[in-house]
Amino acid sequence: MTEQPLSLRNLTKKFGGKIAVDDVSFDVKPGEIIGFLGPNGAGKTTTIRMALGLIKQDKGEVSLFGGDPGPRTFGRIAFLPEERGLYKKQTARETIAHMARLNGMKARDAFPLADRLLDKYGLGEAKRKKNKDMSKGMAQKVQLLAAIAHDPEFYVLDEPFSGLDPVNQQVLENMVREIAERGRTIIFSTHVMEHAERLCDRIILMSCGRVVFDGSIEDALAKAPRRLVIQSDDKKINTILEPFATSIEERSDGALTVFLKPEKEAFAIVEKCVKAKIRLTRFEPKNPSLHEAFVTMVGEDEAAKMHAGVFA
Repeated sequence: MTEQPLSLRNLTKKFGGKIAVDDVSFDVKPGEIIGFLGPNGAGKTTTIRMALGLIKQDKGEVSLFGGDPGPRTFGRIAFLPEERGLYKKQTARETIAHMARLNGMKARDAFPLADRLLDKYGLGEAKRKKNKDMSKGMAQKVQLLAAIAHDPEFYVLDEPFSGLDPVNQQVLENMVREIAERGRTIIFSTHVMEHAERLCDRIILMSCGRVVFDGSIEDALAKAPRRLVIQSDDKKINTILEPFATSIEERSDGALTVFLKPEKEAFAIVEKCVKAKIRLTRFEPKNPSLHEAFVTMVGEDEAAKMHAGVFA
């Protein structure tokens, strides 16, 4: 039976009397891709550091591959920390080979591996460029390649997309998919919800130190209010809409945004309009977004921090 990469039970951590992580529990199963989301100060990075044994929890238990975090697990994990940093005088090739060797690979294998990775991910021209001379995006890609060079079982990536331009974000998304196709387990934090929506089997949302949601993308989206945009020249349309709506908002283009009650269906509005001989000039059910789901779960202020990209 495959070992479970990570299990957290009732983790709690205080800094200066302030609770940073409050009774957090979740499991990471083999082969999952998990998006770890939450606004600034939510406790994601602190949780990741406790999970890897980098800081000690005040309360609770961590099981990393069935035991305590420590040297026995180092070779089984790739960790990209939130803080970026490379040896300035090393080249990209040396950096990747160095990390591979630290994880048990021989030099005769590590340097060819570094060359292959750099070529594969569009950094072939940077093989002998010193890290201090690289752009921020290039240096970040080198650090990620160094973290994953030994091809471990479990990838823990803290804000991997931060600082990358859209082209390199797409490169990284493809890299995550390739890793997942090899059966590896991945958890990454991100403030870009689209990354989580495109890549993840599951998302974990933290707010104010606690897990407020843990489940599939579909389950998260189901928490968002269903809405549609509707338009008619007939003034009786509001009378039809009121029994279906929790709220109705008038748009600048004259249409109405209707937020549906949980028990109501959008197409029942069409039936009512047909019976009342009300002509609709516009009828557009809208798919909910993760941002709308998060507003429902954590409130406008917390969700606004996420939407603005202010994360920790």
